[in-house]
Amino acid sequence: MRIVVLFGSEMGTAEKVAEAMAEELTGYETVVFDMSEFDLADLDSEAFHVIVCSTYGDGDLPTGAEPFFDALDAQQPDLTGLRFAVFGLGDSVYDNTFNRGGEIAAEKLTALGGIQVGDHARHDASTEIEPTAMGREWVRALPLDTRRLSLSAG
Repeated sequence: MRIVVLFGSEMGTAEKVAEAMAEELTGYETVVFDMSEFDLADLDSEAFHVIVCSTYGDGDLPTGAEPFFDALDAQQPDLTGLRFAVFGLGDSVYDNTFNRGGEIAAEKLTALGGIQVGDHARHDASTEIEPTAMGREWVRALPLDTRRLSLSAG
């Protein structure tokens, strides 16, 4: 199975987490891309996508994720069957916008037909937990072997 790890970062933390996750995904064909350099045409419903996204400013997507999500908004591709999981990065000192970048990512992908799989991880920079350590643990627990969900008339 192919796993595509996409990161959107402002300060580089999401990139470090994405690379650490890829190291954990042994036995899979795993590739890591900066969202700002990823072509939407390469989204593949046969692959599993891991989204690593920080939060910037007042609960916004990071600069590194904006081109990807702007393209999603403009092109509105049909992502039916695209399986993805989200690892968000934020800081709980910002109560109203904590981890909003990851939430926006999940909302946009789901709205286009994507299927979110596993727990939505929310790293908190105000804790002692290292984001790469949390990312490694989280990605090991993902149900990567789930197959595309299909709707059937019962």
